[in-house]
Amino acid sequence: MTTAPTTGNPSSLSRPHLEAIADLEANVSRVVRGKPEVIRYAVVGLLAGGHLLVEDVPGVGKTTLAQALARSVDLQFQRVQFTSDLLPSDIIGVSIFDRERNDFRFRPGPLFTNVLLADEINRATPKTQSALLEAMSESTVSVERQRFELPSPFLVIATQNPLEHQGTFPLPESQLDRFLLSLEVGYPRPEDERELLLSGGVQSQLEALQPVLDGESLAKLQRHVTRIHVASKLADYMLAIAQATRTSPELSLGVSTRGLQGLFRATQAMALCQGRDFATPDDVIRLAAPALSHRIVLKRRGDEDAPRKTIEKILSDVPVPT
Repeated sequence: MTTAPTTGNPSSLSRPHLEAIADLEANVSRVVRGKPEVIRYAVVGLLAGGHLLVEDVPGVGKTTLAQALARSVDLQFQRVQFTSDLLPSDIIGVSIFDRERNDFRFRPGPLFTNVLLADEINRATPKTQSALLEAMSESTVSVERQRFELPSPFLVIATQNPLEHQGTFPLPESQLDRFLLSLEVGYPRPEDERELLLSGGVQSQLEALQPVLDGESLAKLQRHVTRIHVASKLADYMLAIAQATRTSPELSLGVSTRGLQGLFRATQAMALCQGRDFATPDDVIRLAAPALSHRIVLKRRGDEDAPRKTIEKILSDVPVPT
């Protein structure tokens, strides 16, 4: 799981890479004010090549964050508003009979894009939610015994309302496990909310947002993430955290191998965003809750913050490597 050792000197990182990351975060912050930590997590997910789940109550900027991130990268972008009557074919596409060819022709749906914003994903039925499983896992879609490759890169940014809100369907564990990070936006600070009111909202600013990163630059950054050095002791630390979730008496489902791999890659991306070519325990601690809390299942369902609190408790029990 470890990468080849590097110099461990932050100056060995390419300055254009670091400037590109800073520009990306600054561009998103023009619309999403006062949320640098949330923006950092979103950028980490993008650089790690993972899908993002943005969870919170309605009206705090979940969709704005997703749109701002997508608009900041010069890639194909599609938005789908998930509703209870949305069908899998509305996302994947349909086969239409072509009279000239005397055969059926597949017409791709909005899923065939680089960045898909699945807005309020938990308002769609489980059947429609499951249509994303293969795409999120393998970047392919199977239709009528044919397999179609999705554009590269392919990223799903999904927003979700809390489950107690009327008209929502809980995402199955297999679907949740496909998301690299789960983020919470939270209410803005009073000073940021005041500025938002006086400026007339963010819609005009969002529409005026220009890309600061193209597909080739993003691909270079994603390749650079894989070269970030992770010491064997740090990999063992991640393994110990995952094992603790699997043996915890409070949990009926622990972190999967996919979840552990996601934490590993996200840790590499966080190190790059911090201007380092090596990962540290602090990177793991910082990412453990957003990378793992949505992948565990508690035996007794408590409040919405219970999974994150459980991960934090596990972190306090597992020895941190020196």
